[in-house]
Amino acid sequence: MKISASDVRVGNLVEYQGKLWRVLKKAHVKPGKGGAFAQLEMKAISDNTKLNERFRSEDKLEKAHVEPRQMQYLYPEGSDFVFMDLESFEQLPIATEDLDGQSDFLLPNEEVQINFYNEQPIGLELPASVVLEVTETETVVKGQTAAGSGKPAIVETGLRVIVPPFVNTGDKIRVNTDTGEYMERAEV
Repeated sequence: MKISASDVRVGNLVEYQGKLWRVLKKAHVKPGKGGAFAQLEMKAISDNTKLNERFRSEDKLEKAHVEPRQMQYLYPEGSDFVFMDLESFEQLPIATEDLDGQSDFLLPNEEVQINFYNEQPIGLELPASVVLEVTETETVVKGQTAAGSGKPAIVETGLRVIVPPFVNTGDKIRVNTDTGEYMERAEV
């Protein structure tokens, strides 16, 4: 399906120069002289190379046909993460490097959407935030209240997060999956 360069969104997958690219950043520029254009920063799915490309607003790009499948994360195995297709119950290992740092938000038995392109897994769709339990954090000394202070914490997946002083070991917190930052204390 062809879409105009001005309609491309961050996270879209596009086919360009014979490769599949994920759009990382987009800036719409309208100079005083000349026509408007879209500046796209893209990353190749196949070899992780980055490309900054400028497209006129009326240029057409081929949006990749991606097949989403609901899968359940089962367990880590070596450097892979094993998922199960919820329809066929087939198990599929996906390498850590293919998950682009998203493995820090995966808990066993969690349902996620995995995108496939030509029958190959190319990415994971995570919810906007996840609830994780704090397994380790420092205690705060009374009177240590510098403005904007936080303390480091480690959650059950091994992710390091800066949390407010009132968060303790065993608390459940909501973490933003885009930035990896603390959002709020989660209701149990």
